[in-house]
Amino acid sequence: MELDDLYRRVIMDHYKNPRNRGALDEESVTVNLNNPTCGDRISLQLQVEDGIVKRAKFTGEGCSISMSSASMMTEAVTGKTTEEALELAERFSTFIKGEPAEFEELEDIEALSGVSKFPARIKCATLSWNALRKGIEHQNQ
Repeated sequence: MELDDLYRRVIMDHYKNPRNRGALDEESVTVNLNNPTCGDRISLQLQVEDGIVKRAKFTGEGCSISMSSASMMTEAVTGKTTEEALELAERFSTFIKGEPAEFEELEDIEALSGVSKFPARIKCATLSWNALRKGIEHQNQ
């Protein structure tokens, strides 16, 4: 099996079986973002306590890239401090533009490496990560 094929399978697994999809019942910060270029939209909810992302859930509609990226992101940031989550988001932004990076937190994120070859899809992959940034900024206010 070639690496590209494996990456496609990982992306489709997160798309068809999203992790942390749904809404939080507890008090949380909610961020709604959309990508008007392609119609992707996400509603991200973060439960942050004592500077730690206790839970992250999302709902929304979009392409396999945006929804699988949201699934991967929620897995990667849960249990991290807000500073660690923001650093991870920064690394993801660099990575998705084609720079090398490793994600010990969740190796599945590396499956999105091919997105950098398609500049129009970068916004799809970064939508949930941008929502994460906004949610943490709102939490810190």
